[in-house]
Amino acid sequence: MSFLPVNRDDLDKKSWSQLDIIIVSGDAYVDHPAWAAALLGRFMESRGFRVGVIAQPDWNNPDAIKILGAPRLFFAVSAGNLDSMVNHYTADRKKRKQDVYSPGGRAGMRPDRATIVYCNLIRQAFPGVPIVVGGIEASLRRIAHYDYWSNSIRRSILLDSKADLLVYGMGEYPLWEIARRLDLGQKVREITDVRGTCYWTKDLPPGAIEIPSFEEIRDNHQAFVRATRMTYLENNPYNARILAQQHQGRWVVQNPPAFPLTTPQLDEIYEFDFQRQSHPDYDVRQGVPALAPVQFSLTSHRGCFGGCSFCSLGLHQGKYIQNRSLASLKKEASRLTRHPDFKGTISDVGGPSANMYGLKGVDRSMCATCKKTSCLCPTRCPNLKTDHRRNVELLRRLRDLPGVKHLFVSSGIRYDLVLQDTSGNYLPELCQHHVGGQLKIAPEHVAAGATRCMNKPPAADYRRFSQLFKDFSRKAGKNQYLIPYFISGHPGCRLEDNVELAEHIRDELHFQPEQVQNFTPLPMTLSACMYVTGIDPFSGREIYVPRDEKERKLQRALLQYREPNNLPLVLEALQSCGRQDLIGSHPRALAAGKRNDCSERSSGLMSNTKKEGPKNKKSTGPKRKGWRPRS
Repeated sequence: MSFLPVNRDDLDKKSWSQLDIIIVSGDAYVDHPAWAAALLGRFMESRGFRVGVIAQPDWNNPDAIKILGAPRLFFAVSAGNLDSMVNHYTADRKKRKQDVYSPGGRAGMRPDRATIVYCNLIRQAFPGVPIVVGGIEASLRRIAHYDYWSNSIRRSILLDSKADLLVYGMGEYPLWEIARRLDLGQKVREITDVRGTCYWTKDLPPGAIEIPSFEEIRDNHQAFVRATRMTYLENNPYNARILAQQHQGRWVVQNPPAFPLTTPQLDEIYEFDFQRQSHPDYDVRQGVPALAPVQFSLTSHRGCFGGCSFCSLGLHQGKYIQNRSLASLKKEASRLTRHPDFKGTISDVGGPSANMYGLKGVDRSMCATCKKTSCLCPTRCPNLKTDHRRNVELLRRLRDLPGVKHLFVSSGIRYDLVLQDTSGNYLPELCQHHVGGQLKIAPEHVAAGATRCMNKPPAADYRRFSQLFKDFSRKAGKNQYLIPYFISGHPGCRLEDNVELAEHIRDELHFQPEQVQNFTPLPMTLSACMYVTGIDPFSGREIYVPRDEKERKLQRALLQYREPNNLPLVLEALQSCGRQDLIGSHPRALAAGKRNDCSERSSGLMSNTKKEGPKNKKSTGPKRKGWRPRS
């Protein structure tokens, strides 16, 4: 199987005069199942449609979008595997220096708000040709949302892009249904009932549930909270209702999510004969860096029922775990061993959380009526099956294949689920065979207030798992380490909480974690709602939010207190919290120096009590009527 057409020469080689569908992507074109353009392109091709790809078109040149001509059916537009603003900017709103989804890792190969820009190019070049937007950027901006980078409430991207339809979630079957209907002659404005899609209309559809309007959530915190809660409650495809949100006289209508894929459906999608290479055009530019770590990885499932507040996976892939069969995964693994670049190592087998493979609700009818955002927090659902036996069998089958020397699980695991593995075999097998020296986990924090707001398990689970991991690694005769991910600055996280986390790093990690990030409120997430309003959208309780940029810097510095450049910030943070006992040259000290080293410098924060935390000197929230920071 060759690459999908990317230019006129490719069309001529196939003797094609016109394509049916043209995928426009903010990523470089890599023919690998981890790239949405390749996955969707191969799927639509298997349904008999002629599909081409325009990857990273020059948005300053309208002719760049004309390279393949006009499609017979529609343009499918995506910003790429990441939201373009997340791709471009750090949590401190600074420009990133690299883009691993671009040739040679070069930054600046896509515009800010790529979905909108690409759609505008298409409208200029091909007026009247239908446009369908999708991907993570469109999926998480499908209704009015908070945008961190402009610090404002923005309209649905469906309206800002002037697209005809929006596909949210995993898009294979919704996109196929749209293509099928257009191919039969139906007008794009008449397609209003496809699951997993949004459309706009001038009239409120009968039976739709109205959520607070764009104008309401822009101007009122409580309306934002209600809209967030209602959206999450209508995310189960088996009981979700149609939602409608008014935007300045027009309605954006969200149909219920697409149903989870069956095992045969998922098997088919991942068994296409992908090249697992970037397009040859990129060879002279050192290829595409994002390919290297995943080139010989396997996707075992989709979905995540963890429900972390800051994560978008539940909104995008859904809570239901959609599993591939053992036979399909063995077939794909065998194909990997015949790839000319394969050296014997499968770098990863997993999904959003690797050890959710094979897990499900015991009584599926209970799952079909459930509206909870998480099956694990604050406590595990008693209907959830946590036996990891099927996952263990998968790993055993794959590592026994001829040509497979090493098989790793590197996509991260949900450690609180491992603790509840009723088979008792998963962690010993993992430590013995599938850890390449380091294992990623994501406790995110250890302070109770922070983990509660993040919807993460308590620190006791993390510590218990850490000890078990050490024990089983020792029994396996291996020197292996956990690589924990931590977040600073999340709603509910005070400066004192990060002092507690820094002490945990000092006492239990014995190394400085590199996987630390300042919290970024991603569109439509529960954490974004907390960040804007200072309110938990489900409990209704008020939450402290560290919005002040100075405090965010102090919080992060504490987690990397061994870094010499962070010393002034760490001293200031400790003084502010009244923790001068952690300053000095003694073994428990987090910062070297005298206890009054920064008393004058930190006077602006010293006046705050330990309970209240630093007060925001300057509002950094959305500048709109009715907005006020909640400290």
